[in-house]
This record gives sequence, structure tokens and C-alpha cells, in this order.
Amino acid sequence: MRLLAGCELSIETEASGAVQAMLRPRSGGVRWRVNDRDGFEPVHAFAEYTDGFGNRCQRFTLPEGLTRLQVQSVVDTAPDLPVAPMAPANDPAALPAETLQFLLPSRYCPSDRAPMWQRALSVVGDATPGYAQAEAIRAWIHTHLAYRYGTSDSSTDAQQTLEQGAGVCRDFAHVGITLCRALDIPARMVVGWLHDLKPMDLHAWFEAYLGDTWYAFDATQAAPRGGRVVIAHGRDAADVAFLTSYRPLRTLSIRVWTDIDGDAHAD
Repeated sequence: MRLLAGCELSIETEASGAVQAMLRPRSGGVRWRVNDRDGFEPVHAFAEYTDGFGNRCQRFTLPEGLTRLQVQSVVDTAPDLPVAPMAPANDPAALPAETLQFLLPSRYCPSDRAPMWQRALSVVGDATPGYAQAEAIRAWIHTHLAYRYGTSDSSTDAQQTLEQGAGVCRDFAHVGITLCRALDIPARMVVGWLHDLKPMDLHAWFEAYLGDTWYAFDATQAAPRGGRVVIAHGRDAADVAFLTSYRPLRTLSIRVWTDIDGDAHAD
């Protein structure tokens, strides 16, 4: 399924300052518009690089005042989300080296705390080690945590979300990652756009490494859904912030869209 996907931000700054962003999908062409004009002006000092997780990152300077920033991409996505009920868990000793960092506790995913291991065992019950355990975790989060705005902020970690019993997609992903890691299943956070999400917004889910593949799990959804545009992945939200500023700024609005368009293209 080919999607024409994009995001538009309105940002206000009190002074010129450097910004780092993750707004471009990991695959597909891209078209930038700044203040309704194609591309960045030289004054923005735009540059792009790839971080240690393989994410496309952008660096640029925002001038004082209001800036409207739009990115649009054409991305080929899978219409269905791959599932593998028989995918096994891996012995940590046999895991590929690049997956080992996703076993470790991180800022928002304190998987080394004793209550997490106990909670994970309780959640998965007698599920077969592997995909069935990760799916049991996803289903438990979907059933037992309420999706509710205003219950978390940028400092909320997985343990706090469990205590509050509510959160948003980012919080659900952190809980899923934490419980998987507590069971020695490598897990990572993914951010991007989900086609036909209602209401449409930036989205987050988690992936678990099982057998020899990363599989996606989205606890905000009742069933597996394809049409996912991946922007970035990392250990948790600290690695995948869509916008990082080194000066005070305000994000006035965010608009996200994904449209099916077989003839679309981005330069």
C-alpha cells in the first residue's frame, strides 16, 4: 500500500536557535516546505544525518517568530501487520549483538525493578515463551490501561503509568517494552504514523525481537493493523523525540495525514 504521508508543524520561538528533528520516514522520498515555500533557505543551515539507530535526523536553525514546517513523503507500507504466533523467544547468549541494548533498562523503561519482573510473569501467565508472551503483554495493556490524555507528561515512565492505570500511546509502548525486557525479550520503541488512525496524530508502538525478526505490537489497537509509516525507533521516547530545541519554543499546532495514492511522488 502506497501512502502519501505528511506532517505540518507551526512553531513559535522567542529567539533564533538550533533544532534537531525526526520528521522524515526511514524510507521513501521527501519534500520539505518552510513557510509555504519549497525547501529550506540558507539561513536555516539545514543538514541531515543518520543516528546510531539508523534514523534520519534533521538539524536546522529556527529564526525568531513563527515558522511553519511541512514534510511530505511517499512510503510503501504493508497493508497487514505481520504476525507469527509460533515465533520463539531467544536465549540472550544467542541474540545478535545489535539487539542486546534493547534488553537493558532505559530512562522510561525501568525493566530491572523487581515489581516489573513479577508483573510480567503475572501478565503472560502460561503463554509460550516468545511471540505469545509479547502478544499477551499487548492484549493486557489494551484491556487494563485506559487511553486518556492528561494523565502523563514528558517525565512519566512505565512504572508510573502502571500505577496510574492510564496513559497515551507513548506510555502504552513504554509499558510493553518494559515488561518484554523483564522477560529477556529485546524490545524497542517505534514512532511514526498509522494510516486511518482516529484521531490522526503522531503515534507510538513497540517492537519485540523474536526468532530472527522484529515484530510490531500496538496496545492502542484491538487487532493488528498495517499501514504504518516508521519515522524512528530507539530504546524509548528519549531516543525518538520528533523535535528537540536548544532554545525555548512553543509548538502551536501539529497536523498529520496519510492518504492512499498510487500515483503520488515526492522529490
